[in-house]
Amino acid sequence: MKAKKSQAEQRYEKRLKLYYDELKWLYMELYPERSDQFENLLYRMQEAYHVRKPNLKKLDESRAKNTDWYKKSDLLGMMLYTDAFAENLNGVKKRLDYIESCHVNYLHLMPLLASPEGRSDGGYAVADFRSVQPQLGTMKDLESLTGECHRRNICVCLDFVMNHTSEEHEWAKRARQGEREYMDRYYFYDNYELPAEFEKIVPQVFPTTAPGNFTWLPDMGKHVMTTFYPYQWDLNYWNPVVLNEMIDNMLYLANRGIDILRLDAVPYIWKQLGTSCRNLPQVHSIVRIMRIVTEIVCPGVLLLGEIVMEPSKVVPYFGTIEKPECHLLYNVTTMATTWHTVATKDVRLLKRQMEIISHLPKDYVFLNYLRCHDDIGWGLDYEWLENFSIREIPHKQYLNDYLTGKYPEAVGRGELYNSDPISKDARLCGTTASLCGLEKALYEQDEEEIRKAVGWVIMLHAYLLVQSGIPVLYCGDEIGQLNDYSYHDDPMKCEDSRYLHRGKFQWDLQKKICEEGTSQHQIFNALKELETFRAEHKVFDAQADIEMLETYDNAILGIKRSQDEEKLIALFNFSQEEKTAWIQEDGLYTDVMSGEQKEAKAVLVPAGSFCWLYQV
Repeated sequence: MKAKKSQAEQRYEKRLKLYYDELKWLYMELYPERSDQFENLLYRMQEAYHVRKPNLKKLDESRAKNTDWYKKSDLLGMMLYTDAFAENLNGVKKRLDYIESCHVNYLHLMPLLASPEGRSDGGYAVADFRSVQPQLGTMKDLESLTGECHRRNICVCLDFVMNHTSEEHEWAKRARQGEREYMDRYYFYDNYELPAEFEKIVPQVFPTTAPGNFTWLPDMGKHVMTTFYPYQWDLNYWNPVVLNEMIDNMLYLANRGIDILRLDAVPYIWKQLGTSCRNLPQVHSIVRIMRIVTEIVCPGVLLLGEIVMEPSKVVPYFGTIEKPECHLLYNVTTMATTWHTVATKDVRLLKRQMEIISHLPKDYVFLNYLRCHDDIGWGLDYEWLENFSIREIPHKQYLNDYLTGKYPEAVGRGELYNSDPISKDARLCGTTASLCGLEKALYEQDEEEIRKAVGWVIMLHAYLLVQSGIPVLYCGDEIGQLNDYSYHDDPMKCEDSRYLHRGKFQWDLQKKICEEGTSQHQIFNALKELETFRAEHKVFDAQADIEMLETYDNAILGIKRSQDEEKLIALFNFSQEEKTAWIQEDGLYTDVMSGEQKEAKAVLVPAGSFCWLYQV
């Protein structure tokens, strides 16, 4: 007699039945006549579910009953490097009280899987998807951390690097030894004939630091595709074994308690001669397959897509309402446009960007941020900017010059990344506080300039918190942490200026959040007040209506949010002088920061500051 299936098994089979036909169709469209590998995928999924721990299955069921759990206003993220923050995973666990004091309940642990020292690309050259970097701890330590986070209602995000592996990965090592099975997991060419054809069309990611998309391997006598760095070998997703193995790795991490999997460089994963090898239809098929797999095996897990491209290329990775792909996407363009606005003092492009996003389906959830581990790339809407005689290359140069302090009035202290002397293109690095002038002001011991810089840091975070989606802090920004120039003296880091804003968390500065009058106290407590207000009011939910207000001043951004009976008017002055926002809204509002009652008419906004007006 057959044993009666458990409720968990029944739920799994119900979900599998719901998605089976679409999953099979998508898979067989990619890999015709490879039904054996489709069956292999189903087996891996079942095994992953079988070993998934009861507490994680319970969390899955809870989130499956409340599919909008990540769309509420009470979710606040923070991204951090484990070693920079607290040396190792156990150190992070011991510091969770501080994480909670920041109101953070979404913790993004930057890459921590095994990667070769000196050839790791900041952890994005993964040598083993099932091992943690030894200096950070073990996989058991990671599970212990995620378990404690779950007990505190903190969800955990981890990068899943799916375009490539390190050349030190077991697959790459065995390929290097000539094992055909593993060679077939990468792109190898005996001569440069086909690579040359690819290079005619495929853009270069790092034209100065890692030119070209292929690397010659003398020991093998072959070229291998390396879109990013020579030590990162691109995976061949034409091979279904690669997809199955990578999905298995993804489920392994989900079973360690990871709630959000950040799909790194996902637009690049499908390569096809005669194309740009970016955003091909097969990419979307694979992401949809991954979404279905998580819905079946671990429905409480979210997929976060990293698509660092113009908005028209980003939005399709949400999929459709009927056939969704990623749950979350980075709002890269708005981040870059924010810093453009800081430099130009002109909000028109930012207003246009916000209007575009506000007209997207409300189920599309963006991750919003001011700074992150990466550089600021100036992927702006230059076609629209040309209406104002603003041309791409000169404008990029202006932005970089301004934010690196090359103009007398410029207070930013950024550094360039991947500067190309031929194209004159470059990206920008630096912490929020240093880019806002706090570094310069503190160095010069100018109290008035310190006050202004602190005001800018708070204002930008107030703008971050008003956007729809999940706001994510970059660890250290909440205490006004400055650039870390020590990377210049580290031979492992000195070639990568992104380490400028990846410095160790300054716990000595954190202690000053209780000292009145310090910049740390002012920034931390202002953010805390704003975060508390946001978490407590539905007007910040994803379903709220958003309207861009006409302020009749190109230096002032006006945003109106409405949900049920609640209204919030947010005004942001990006200029260096006090301005009036010439709005005419009915009724009395409460100034969130001062508690003052006022009309939302002809509102005076200080230089480099903001105003939140609330009505219910």
